[in-house]
Amino acid sequence: MPADSAGAARLSVNSVDGLPEMALAQKLAEANAEGRPLRVKLGIDPTAPDIHLGHAVVLRKLREFQDAGHLVVLIIGDYTARVGDPSGRSTLRPMLSESEIEANAATFQQQALKILDSSPERLEVRRNGEWLDMPMVDLLALVRTTTVAQILEREDFAKRWSASEPISMLELLYPLLQGYDSVAIHADLELGGTDQKFNLLLGRDVQRAYGQPEQAIMTMPILVGTDGTRKMSKSLGNHIGVTDEAEDMYGKLLSIPDEAMGEYYRLLLGRELDGELSPREAKRALARELVGWLHSPEEALQAERAFDRVFVQRGAPEQIEEFLFGAPDGVVHLPGLMADAFGMSRSEARRLIDQGGVSLDERALNAGEHDLPVERLDGAVLRVGKRRFRRLRAA
Repeated sequence: MPADSAGAARLSVNSVDGLPEMALAQKLAEANAEGRPLRVKLGIDPTAPDIHLGHAVVLRKLREFQDAGHLVVLIIGDYTARVGDPSGRSTLRPMLSESEIEANAATFQQQALKILDSSPERLEVRRNGEWLDMPMVDLLALVRTTTVAQILEREDFAKRWSASEPISMLELLYPLLQGYDSVAIHADLELGGTDQKFNLLLGRDVQRAYGQPEQAIMTMPILVGTDGTRKMSKSLGNHIGVTDEAEDMYGKLLSIPDEAMGEYYRLLLGRELDGELSPREAKRALARELVGWLHSPEEALQAERAFDRVFVQRGAPEQIEEFLFGAPDGVVHLPGLMADAFGMSRSEARRLIDQGGVSLDERALNAGEHDLPVERLDGAVLRVGKRRFRRLRAA
């Protein structure tokens, strides 16, 4: 097998689509002949302040390209975030303010660097506001590259069109704007989740219209959340953040269903689940390694010891029932939550809190701690007495 084909095969492990066929091997051959690294693109819209292990699947693949000597171009979509990616959506995304986008962009970049190599020869960070804040004549030239029929072929749009559901002009522009990102940075390869396949392919069309070589594309699987069924998403409350505290991350990883472990091993650790291990041992090994990767081996060991101290030595089950709660104003009245979660009265719940019989993770609540911010509760384990536990998830 030629060296370029072998390299493409190694870098394609765990990917879903590599299109067109053999395009990555060809790009590698061309880059080698020119004595330069590949320019590998990932575009991320800062529509939320935090990234989770679902994002880490693609970021980990980018790190593999960096370790192989290539340059990752991370595009923070400060302009495309104003439009909103319609992927997987049946309705228009809510518009974010400029300050929200800016705050999310700064946080997202900082968190991504927990996984990516930040050295200048391996990473270039750009914001697409650099080029998408364009004159009208340039926008019209971009729009001319694509037909309405092409855009409506996209599955999301096709479903909404057939159901007579509204599609905004902004949403129709989104794939074109993302495609122009590839033109602006001369992308050789673009990565994304499987839900981004249409956008990635359209980027090739836009590059061709501007007289550039067309990028190869690679799609990565979508990681399921801690519920084991739906994709990991903060809005669904089934996520594990890459900056979660080590102990919280460890506990959440032990809560994933056994049937999801093989996927977590393949996509986040890059290897198959050891069939010789019991589900309990395999899950603890997964948690140790992921916490060690995103924090440190020492913190992973401390997190495991803390978990055993709280849940194993004190008789708590390793599989803790989850309880979804709402918090429309960002503050939760804990006695009301406890009444719903455990079938007790609010007065009993208040009494237990004030007597020190209620704890969140390792810390007992103080008397009068009845109203708590949602951030403190989301993902925490609530314990009432010695035997009643719930893992809290913000709905």
